[in-house]
Formats: sequence, C-alpha cells, structure tokens
Amino acid sequence: MSDVLLPGATLGVLGGGQLGRMFLHAAQSLGYRTVVLDPDADSPAGAVAHEHIRADYLDEAALAALAAACDAITTEFENVPAHALELLAAQRPVAPAASCVAICQDRAAEKAHFRAAGVDGAPYAVIATEADLQAVPDSLLPGILKTARMGYDGKGQVRVRSRAELQAAWSELKQVACVLEQLLPLQLELSVIVARGRDGTVVQFPVQQNLHRDGILAVTEVPAPAVDAALQARAAESAARIATEMGYVGVLCIEFFLLQDGRLVVNEMAPRPHNSGHYTLNACDASQFELQVRALAGLPLITPRLHSPTVMLNLLGDLWFDPQDPASAAREPDWAGVLALPGTHLHLYGKANARRGRKMGHLNVSAATPEAARATARRAAALLGLPETW
Repeated sequence: MSDVLLPGATLGVLGGGQLGRMFLHAAQSLGYRTVVLDPDADSPAGAVAHEHIRADYLDEAALAALAAACDAITTEFENVPAHALELLAAQRPVAPAASCVAICQDRAAEKAHFRAAGVDGAPYAVIATEADLQAVPDSLLPGILKTARMGYDGKGQVRVRSRAELQAAWSELKQVACVLEQLLPLQLELSVIVARGRDGTVVQFPVQQNLHRDGILAVTEVPAPAVDAALQARAAESAARIATEMGYVGVLCIEFFLLQDGRLVVNEMAPRPHNSGHYTLNACDASQFELQVRALAGLPLITPRLHSPTVMLNLLGDLWFDPQDPASAAREPDWAGVLALPGTHLHLYGKANARRGRKMGHLNVSAATPEAARATARRAAALLGLPETW
C-alpha cells in the first residue's frame, strides 16, 4: 500500500450492512467510486454503491471481480471470512489485514493479543476440551462463558455461578471452544475508536461512555460524563498500544470496562467502525467513516475534533411495534415529533423490514452543553417509547 489513492479511485467493501453504507457515503462525499460485495440483493450498502456484486464472501469468481474493480478493499464486519481477505490481498491492498481480522474473530486470540500489548483484561481461561473445563480454577466463578467465535450483541454468552452451571452452559453452547471470564464488578462501559495509518500514525476520538440493554448498545454519550482526564488518557494510550501491537491499518474500536475500584480493563475489539462511534457523524469534524476511508486510501489522518456534546440513541426494530401488543403490525415511529426537537439528527439504514432487536438506525442529539444534549435526548426517547433514564 505504498501509493496514495486519490479521489476518483475505486474503493471496495466486503459486507452490505449499515456500516458499509455509511463508509460508502463517506467515500462518495470525498469523490471515490464504490463497490460492495454482499449476497443480499436488498443490503443497505448495496443500495447506495456504484456497483453491487451479489455473491457469497468465499465465491472466488466474485472476489476476483471485486479485486478487478477496486483499487483497495476493506470490510464492514468482523465475521467476514479471513480467507476472503487473504485472497483479495494477493491482488489489491486490503485494510485491515486478514491477520488482524482473524485475531478479532477469536476471543482467545484476542485476549492473548491484549496480554501481548500489555493491556489488562478480565482473568480468563480457554475451554476447548473436557480437560480444560475440569481445569478451570474456582477463582473464575462466578463468570461469563463466551463462545470463542461468532459472538456479538450479547449472543453466545451465558452467566455461570458454579461448576455445575458452567458444565451445563458449555453443553448448551454445543461444547464449542469458549472463553470463561471472571465476572467483575462493573461501574461503566467505555469505548475508544482509533484510526491507524500505513505509516503508523494513530489518531483517536474522545472516550465514549456506553449503556447496553439486553447485550445491545442503547446509548452513547460524548464527552463521557463520568470519565476524568486521567482515565481518558489511560484508555487512549491502551487503545493505541493494542492497534500498534498488531500493525493495524484502518479504524478499530476497543471496548473497556471501568470497575468499581477504579481499574480499567479491556473487554473486546472490533476491526471496523463501531455502533458507539456513530455520534461522530454529527459531533466531530471528521467521522469514524471518513477516517476509515482516509486510512484505506493512504490519505493523511487528522486528529478529529469534537465540536458538539452528543448523545446517540440506538434505534431497534422494537420501536415500530406496540410494546403492549406482541402481535401488532409495524407502524412508523414519531419521526416528525423527534425532528422538531433542536439538535436532532436521524440516521436510518434503509432496511426494508423492521424486526424486534434489529438495528434500524440511530439518533444523534447534539447541543452546546452535555446537559442540554442529555435533556433533549431524553425528550426524544420519551417520544419514541425508549427508557428515558440513563
């Protein structure tokens, strides 16, 4: 990736979801042509790409067509087959590299990487065999058993309090390779989004304070209201070390836990822009998606500036249904009422059908002060039927 790709070049993305869609918007605003490879004819990213190759991610003919059409290629989700990235990298610049994505796809490899980078995480054990299960130390209970692969938004996770529950949970998860993490007393959930260029330059967005409901991100606040400057610096330094240790190129999100005793521990990472960074579309002078484009194209990485305190509300498909009537037909939320509030910015992802638990969009609420942003966000939440307290 020695040459800078200037506007007019073609950038490709594996994956057709909302993250790909917002990457394409950023690329197109900078003047790039765009191509998506995704099997879904109705994918959100495919709807806005200059070209949509409809095929499986391991279809070698489709991968060859993507490589032929593009000057550089990225991915919008971590579960894309790493082998697909390897095939593409033999023909075109790819960022992030398949080796980095492979680390993020496996919790055991991910945790080993955190240790190699010198960043503290929760005590854990890898369970791949019955012998591993029997060797788990009592100190890890109570804990959370997580599948080593394919877990996201709280899926593939079971809380266990005893060895009997651990045995049952591993059986419930079909005895696939898992990681058991010690359950820690959490105070807050935080995330840091970094962008790293080919030349090793690392820039970061402010630390984000997150609230999850049922394992899915619900609210992000920036500036993080309960995070002081010293903690921000610790999180930022740890995130930069994690990215640098694996030679990462692109946008990377690292999630942290702040414990009740003040310790900061790393939880997991995602090799792409992240739901918690969607606020950057309206709160910063360069969004996480613009930095993804810049890193892929080899353009200069600027340090993003937060110009407006912002609260991001995740919009799930549940909003389209009457919470009192599970069998109710879908109806449109009160967008007019929400958009009448000052500083509201609605982002819908172009998904044709609303389903409970499906990410349909997000709402950014910006204001001159964090208090004003929070107050307006709570008014918007009330109009949408979301919990108002966080």
